[in-house]
Amino acid sequence: MDTKILLENGTNELEVLEFTLDGNSYGINVAKIREIITYQDVTPVPNAHPSIEGIFMPRDVMITAIDLKNCLQRGTSEPGGLFIVTNFNKLDIAFHVDEVLGIHRVSWGDIIKPNATVSTTEEGVSTGIIKRNDKLIIILDFEKIVTDINPETGLKVHEIDELGERNRLDIPILIAEDSVLLNKLIVDSLKKAGYENLIHTENGEEAWQIIEDYKKRGDILQHIKCVITDIEMPIMDGHRLTKLIKSDDETKDIPVVIFSSLVNEEMRRKGEALGADAQLSKPEIGNLVREIDKLVLDK
Repeated sequence: MDTKILLENGTNELEVLEFTLDGNSYGINVAKIREIITYQDVTPVPNAHPSIEGIFMPRDVMITAIDLKNCLQRGTSEPGGLFIVTNFNKLDIAFHVDEVLGIHRVSWGDIIKPNATVSTTEEGVSTGIIKRNDKLIIILDFEKIVTDINPETGLKVHEIDELGERNRLDIPILIAEDSVLLNKLIVDSLKKAGYENLIHTENGEEAWQIIEDYKKRGDILQHIKCVITDIEMPIMDGHRLTKLIKSDDETKDIPVVIFSSLVNEEMRRKGEALGADAQLSKPEIGNLVREIDKLVLDK
């Protein structure tokens, strides 16, 4: 599939693929998609999670197939439909869906935060909602879906223990991460690694407002020595935040680390073009600490 990911960097836009399950519309960030293929027979995996249909091997690459309908407690998918083959957090995973309707280009600022408009089941695995022509498209949190199935694919917090005893550090770090769980895990991990002066925000807009406030006071470089940002966030995404920081003479020297499930080859090129100082895939919390050490301690 030719995803045609946005030509421009830092526009605060994304492309969302709309697909259906039982007539309901859902969405996935196109940046996560490798290809879309017709359903293929899979080989069941003994003692696997109920949402895992099995494995198959297109072009000699083993891929796990997940029954998305089962994940959303909407029953079990029958053979047929499509597989959306994805790549994020260094994993290749296929999600079984009914049909694909098209791609929509939207601004992160137009994505509605999930609330009572979605069911209790979907609320736990939804990152946002798009309203188009009186229809709601629920953007699913595929990272959480996969982590719920196999917690070993999530943030590898045990890597912090492998760093050994660490000194306490008062270096101020600003974090932009919309997931409440991941925000807490990152903060807890960094504190365990010695970084105790942390400011955590839910999206790029909140982070940029804090930066703007310190700029007005004239002491930005004293209060923010490093920025860690996710890419996918409501209101303002991490690429837009990176662009704002690196295109401003007062903030361009602040190191920016992109810490995201979307750090693949293409997205890495985008981050480099925007001036990101480091980019890491989300499971690598140990490497995140090492990169921060290089950026703020080894200067």
